[in-house]
Amino acid sequence: MQHHEVDTDRLTASGPDGLTAGEVLAGYLHSHAGDFLRGLRLYGESGADTAAADSAALTLRGAARRIGGGLHTFRPLLDPGWADQLRTELGWLSGTLAQEHACTARLHRLVGALARLSGAAPVPVAVPASALGSVPGARAGADPGGPPGTLTVGASRAGALLERQLTLARTRAHSAALQALGSSRFHAVADAVAVLASEVPLAPLASAPAVEVLAGPGEATERQLLDAVAALPLARAAHPYNAEALVHGLATSSEGETQDAPWHQVRQLLRLHRYAQEVWCPGGAPDPVLLGAGQALDRHRDAAEAAAAAANAARTPRIAPTTAYALGVLHADQRHEVEAARFAFQQVWQQAAVAR
Repeated sequence: MQHHEVDTDRLTASGPDGLTAGEVLAGYLHSHAGDFLRGLRLYGESGADTAAADSAALTLRGAARRIGGGLHTFRPLLDPGWADQLRTELGWLSGTLAQEHACTARLHRLVGALARLSGAAPVPVAVPASALGSVPGARAGADPGGPPGTLTVGASRAGALLERQLTLARTRAHSAALQALGSSRFHAVADAVAVLASEVPLAPLASAPAVEVLAGPGEATERQLLDAVAALPLARAAHPYNAEALVHGLATSSEGETQDAPWHQVRQLLRLHRYAQEVWCPGGAPDPVLLGAGQALDRHRDAAEAAAAAANAARTPRIAPTTAYALGVLHADQRHEVEAARFAFQQVWQQAAVAR
């Protein structure tokens, strides 16, 4: 097993030509290990500044995902035991840190959608990531026949219910993130990334020229992506609001989640493919097709999870019929957004196929 250091300036200047696979891969991992450590330092310095803490957590998560993606795709070039363990731990950390942000974003999305659906002006919701209080404006609705621009009773009560549920979820996610960042498990991950910033345990195959070795793992990831996309119902997604898919998505939560799962898988594979391309072109502009497709699938994930949150709220015992109705409309609206995101992905992907 080799522990390799690389001249990143040389890599940026010359690209992969003339370098070994280990030099190219190590340069990529060194760079994002540095990003991880910088995000960790900024998080520690953020104190009560929630905006700074959010930014630092975003940096941490992005670096963790890219390192984990590199360890996954290029595992044949690395010590497999080390790569598997670190990738698992980075996945745990990234997932833990993502939950608080996801709850906050979901609350913003659902409250805004309720305001739009009820004909009210968008309700400003200021929710700092570490805030544990209520959401301003979430209970701003009035009875039917109230002043113009106010929410209906059903939408107002639905918003209040979602606020309570998602604020509780965000509070728990915040506590879990704090516990994770203070745990011995996290400190072990941070120590491993600190070592990664200067040396990488490479397998003998990594000593081969980059142009001969790096393409194989990257192409394998691309094939997995293409196979997963081929399995999607893209012909059905060619309509922006597809009634057949929508009916299945609205039928039950389990059917909607089953329908969504292959799209979520494509999103994960698309991100791995994009990260593999970054290994070849450090600092280069992202592929616009992959970027656009990824953004569509991010919207798909957000809408699907928001729909699930609305459905979960609607199952709350003893809620008023008007509240249940508003939540049902909200759920249907977010399933429409799911279909619109699938349509956007299909358009980007088909245009790329025609161009090829």
